[in-house]
Amino acid sequence: MEIVLPRNWRLAVRSLPWGWTALSLVLVSLLAIPVITIPIGALAPAGESWAHVSETLLPRYLGNTLFLIAASGLIALALGAGTAWLVAMCEFPGRRLFRWALVLPLAVPAYMAAYVYAGMVSVTGPIQRTIRAVVPGAGDTLFYWNVMQIEVVAVIFGLVLFPYVYLPARALLESRAGPTLEAARVLGRSHASVFWSVGLPLARPALAGGVALVLMEVVNDYGAVKYFGVPTFTTGIFRAWFSLGDLDSAVRLSAILMLVVLAMLIVERWQRGQARYAAPGSPGRAAPYPLRGAKGLAAMLFCLLPIAFGFLVPVLQLLLWAFRTAPDVVDGRFVRMAANSLGLAGLAGLIAVAVALVLSYTSRLDRTDITRAASRVALLGYSVPGAVIAVGVLTVSIFLDGLLGGGVRLVLTGTAVALVAAYVVRFLAVAYLPVEAGLERIGTNLTEASRMLGARPLRTLLRIEVPLLKGTLVAAGTLVVIDVLKELPLTLILRPFNFDTLATRAFQLASDEQLAESAPAALLVIFCATIVVAFLHRTLDGKPELGR
Repeated sequence: MEIVLPRNWRLAVRSLPWGWTALSLVLVSLLAIPVITIPIGALAPAGESWAHVSETLLPRYLGNTLFLIAASGLIALALGAGTAWLVAMCEFPGRRLFRWALVLPLAVPAYMAAYVYAGMVSVTGPIQRTIRAVVPGAGDTLFYWNVMQIEVVAVIFGLVLFPYVYLPARALLESRAGPTLEAARVLGRSHASVFWSVGLPLARPALAGGVALVLMEVVNDYGAVKYFGVPTFTTGIFRAWFSLGDLDSAVRLSAILMLVVLAMLIVERWQRGQARYAAPGSPGRAAPYPLRGAKGLAAMLFCLLPIAFGFLVPVLQLLLWAFRTAPDVVDGRFVRMAANSLGLAGLAGLIAVAVALVLSYTSRLDRTDITRAASRVALLGYSVPGAVIAVGVLTVSIFLDGLLGGGVRLVLTGTAVALVAAYVVRFLAVAYLPVEAGLERIGTNLTEASRMLGARPLRTLLRIEVPLLKGTLVAAGTLVVIDVLKELPLTLILRPFNFDTLATRAFQLASDEQLAESAPAALLVIFCATIVVAFLHRTLDGKPELGR
């Protein structure tokens, strides 16, 4: 039997995305290795030190971590849901200002806010000094309050992370919940009744997703809990590796922390069930409910307090410290640290955007379950705490150093290569999601037309897709850069010897009780993050769009 091939069979075979699929699978495998290494390493026989850690320290790590998760999540939920409802559904003085200002606390890393408040409220801080100066006869111990408590850490987490809940909840209420809420009002429901019985159930998926992000940030934190002396899984991982040189215990603690994160994600997904944001085809915003007099003032204060304590107070205190210490601190070493931070962040941003572009474009060319699943696997790093990824990269780099350098010469461990690789694993999702959305917005017409004219996928990508995605790629890279600038635990574990970034230097100075000297580095990080947070808010409002 003779097989007759179509005339354009060579073109058809040449245009198949086999090479792209293979490249995508290779990249996903490399990205997944540090994450997979942790559970595999935890299955190995335990060392002698693990028995001591599991019996004496593990219960405390678990208890403190669960307390912070519960308390911080509740505070962020209350602040995020309340402010989202007031801004989206009510009219009161300052509402337009609060609408964007409530996003600003995201620019302040939790560990920086933690040591600022600790310095302000300490016995030698400005608050107690003012009290002693104003109150006649006030002794050194009067009004003294030990701020170094786990409850204070939970409040700080809630204050700086609640915008993760506020943003999606506000977007939902403004864009999809209007007709349902208007119907409830027409039926005679009071404003409070509409909030509790209609608004909160409608916003449940958005609230749950925002709280999940808050909880992942809480378990990822190292700086705040370390400064306040609260032992958690993250501090336990650092103690096992840096203080004891016990990689086995660090791997096992990382594996348990991964289980905690997985349990949170499963609970978040389970509670959603089949809930939808709103019925399809029913977009719209309800008319704002006017709040006058005392109610308007209360709404204004409720929105002002998280902005004040989550952003304004820390930034103003840092500014006061920076004015006093900047002439002595901002020197050649400071410039080198800034160059280190921006260089690492820029390189990680470029690589993350390139990998995200390859993965998303492959999913566009090869719409199979394998490529889609591979893309999702590559995004797992964002849901894994930075300390866990650092331990995974450390384990892999030590193994590879044994192959490359005979077990003595360190080729990858403690180098910028391992650090940048860990950044890409951790923050790839930050770049991938905007790039994927940008490709979906462009559509497939131009791509299909280019391939029909005989252009290879690479030529189509470079000549058509990339120019149209230029704004999206810049925005995605910028988001990765800011996340890298703020990242602390991952950098502390993997940074090269005698290598500092702005984040690590600010944390080290604060740990040495040189709070004022840490202010310039902290302010530079917050300044960069504030620009990106403002840009992100404008993007979510649809002006300008990422793809333009």
